[in-house]
Amino acid sequence: MRRTLGRLAVATCSLSLLAVLAPASGTAGAAESHASTAKYGKRVGYFTQWGVYGRDYQVKDLDTSGQAAKLTHINYAFGNVNSAGECFTGNVPGEADAWADYVRPLDAENSVDGVADTDTQALAGNFNQLRELKAKHPGLKVLISLGGWSWSTHFSDAALTPASRKRFVASCIDLYIKGNLPADGARGGAGSAAGLFDGVDLDWEWPGSPGDTDTVYRPEDRKNFTALVHEFRTQLNAYAKSEAPRGKKARHYDLTAFVPAAPKAIDAGFDIPRIMRDFDFVNLQGYDYHVSGEAVTAQQSALFAPGDFSVDRTVRDWVRRGAQPRKLVVGMPFYGQGWTGVSGGGDGLGQPATGPAKGTWADGSEDYKVLKNLAASGAYTVHRDRWNGSAWLFDGTTLWTYDDPKVLATKSAYVRKLGLGGAMFWSLDADTADGELTAAVDKGLDGR
Repeated sequence: MRRTLGRLAVATCSLSLLAVLAPASGTAGAAESHASTAKYGKRVGYFTQWGVYGRDYQVKDLDTSGQAAKLTHINYAFGNVNSAGECFTGNVPGEADAWADYVRPLDAENSVDGVADTDTQALAGNFNQLRELKAKHPGLKVLISLGGWSWSTHFSDAALTPASRKRFVASCIDLYIKGNLPADGARGGAGSAAGLFDGVDLDWEWPGSPGDTDTVYRPEDRKNFTALVHEFRTQLNAYAKSEAPRGKKARHYDLTAFVPAAPKAIDAGFDIPRIMRDFDFVNLQGYDYHVSGEAVTAQQSALFAPGDFSVDRTVRDWVRRGAQPRKLVVGMPFYGQGWTGVSGGGDGLGQPATGPAKGTWADGSEDYKVLKNLAASGAYTVHRDRWNGSAWLFDGTTLWTYDDPKVLATKSAYVRKLGLGGAMFWSLDADTADGELTAAVDKGLDGR
């Protein structure tokens, strides 16, 4: 369900362009306030619904690792859209997991507040733990992220007409913002998750462009996506106004999206000047620039890469098309892409390979916490391109391209220098037990 870019040719990016977007002193963007501590920029981390199983990464781990104290937003991945074009949940293998979301009871050891769930409480599972996490970390926001690579199947249909857009958005607000979860025994019911989610993150991959094998896309997706974004903004604002006490200012629900790096995908699906009016910010794809399914090894997330995909190129492509820098949040990977059977010698980069390297959860992909141990084992050599902001491991046969704290510190300084909106991480469960990568970005964004 991670995002995939594929191989496309791009024009050269120049380091000299840094000065073009660099803000004047004191105008680098509004500071964020989280847990009463001033911080520069958003820090957005994806929490994966399925990570509570094999990975055993629980919501409590966000607290004990120190990650929650450094985040401004948690994106809960993912909510799904059914064939009727509505947000839904349930216990449908491969489609929805209400058990993980709000049914599964947590014992005291795995609960944020140290208290075991009871059989009679309406909200349990990840949703209840996220509620407890927010209570412990005031100012931390939780957004429901809709779609992802595997669950963007029905977005195009849901966005097709004014009527379908209204129905789609209303269903998502009812389920997640109003918190009207389907009853499952004692769990769920009207308002059972009310107040948990602070907004919506749209992960339609991709409007107007091919995505997963069963994902529908149309030429008219571009205008329909623009209208869908506006419909979300309109309905979120209307609901906020309706729930505000008389004489009190309505709360603001965040509306964000995960957006692509490939220029063809950008142009096919995103009317940037219009959608950015309704979005609070967007999370830029900053990884999977090259993937382990390719025949030649390459960087997957370099800050600069003349003549190739890079973070800098992605930022400039969005700004060139009308995006405000302060609304661009840079995606940073907490995993690596790997190849094996690498031949040709040297440091392994740019060399032919026989296929994806063996990974813990999927071939060709590995968590940072595992790659850190490989680097420390002595079996691999750590290589760096300090000028272009990338790193990789190579043992003569297997290569992993990844971001470590040094690379993320460089990227964070870049975000701050250009007055961008902050950093996004996919995904939080791949960090170390003490949140090493999250801490590196937090320190870098604050200029420490």
